Amino acid sequence: MSIIIAQNLSKVYPVSVKEPGIKGTITHFFRRTYRQIKAVQDVSFEIAPGEVVGFLGPNGAGKTTTLKMLTGLIYPSSGKLKVAGHVPFRRQESFLQKITLVMGQKQQLIWDLPALDSLKINAAVYKIPDQEFQQRLGELTEMLSLEGKLTQPVRKLSLGERMKAELLAALIHRPQVLFLDEPTLGLDVNAQVGVRDFLRDYNLRYQATVLLTSHYMADITALCQRVLLIHHGKLMYDGSLDQLLEKFAPYREIHLELARPLSKDQLMAYGDVKRVDGRTVYFMVQQEALTRTVSSILADLEVIDLTVTEPPVEEVIRQVFQAGFIK
Repeated sequence: MSIIIAQNLSKVYPVSVKEPGIKGTITHFFRRTYRQIKAVQDVSFEIAPGEVVGFLGPNGAGKTTTLKMLTGLIYPSSGKLKVAGHVPFRRQESFLQKITLVMGQKQQLIWDLPALDSLKINAAVYKIPDQEFQQRLGELTEMLSLEGKLTQPVRKLSLGERMKAELLAALIHRPQVLFLDEPTLGLDVNAQVGVRDFLRDYNLRYQATVLLTSHYMADITALCQRVLLIHHGKLMYDGSLDQLLEKFAPYREIHLELARPLSKDQLMAYGDVKRVDGRTVYFMVQQEALTRTVSSILADLEVIDLTVTEPPVEEVIRQVFQAGFIK
């Protein structure tokens, strides 16, 4: 049974339109006209308990609007929505106990106080008994490697430590569903890896359901087997990340170092030559022709080194959004 169910979910914002100049200002004051902005249009998907799903789209695609509807922060204009058996916008206490929302550009911890003080406030809000609070605090502190950090003022923590403390605060009530909006935003590489490792361990330990948005594709590839792609408010794709990459990245790159330089014309028979730099050559080859092409290169040319790589995930996703549809 699905823990998140969205059926024909839509959100439309009325935005007032004002003509320039004094006349436009006066008209706007007495008689306003509006246009409709369709932020989300007929989006449908279901997520099973324990799934970690990536939610991808360019800026303005409707990701954050969808997350806000899923967490009950805004009403949908139409459609049906259930999260953990609840209608989110009713904001029932039993619903709020089951979810959490973490936004990388927002913070809930009080800047000048130790993080532990904010955690105690959260424990009181969620009515967590003291013994249980201490147990959860110890588990999450160990998982996040925050030993000795929670008694320091939040402003004295590094950016990575603050993000980990924010995660701890968001998870102290042990929610069933995690909505994560850019949780690694602005973090350095080591801090990003630390957050990813924690989320993976947390999901395995507590079977929590995670819906993750991120512009860092390393977050998605490390954590998500399934992705949802949204563009212009419409759901373009719902399925396996591997299948998406297979469909939109049918080529591989061959990086070749030769014993002696050859001209581009001499190399064209082996594939689409992207660049020749002395004895170094870059080919693009269709995946189905990869084995045959590599065999021909090794048989015909004096090769010092040969490497085959896949195109970056970011490039594949960019191609999907540029196409604007998935056949």
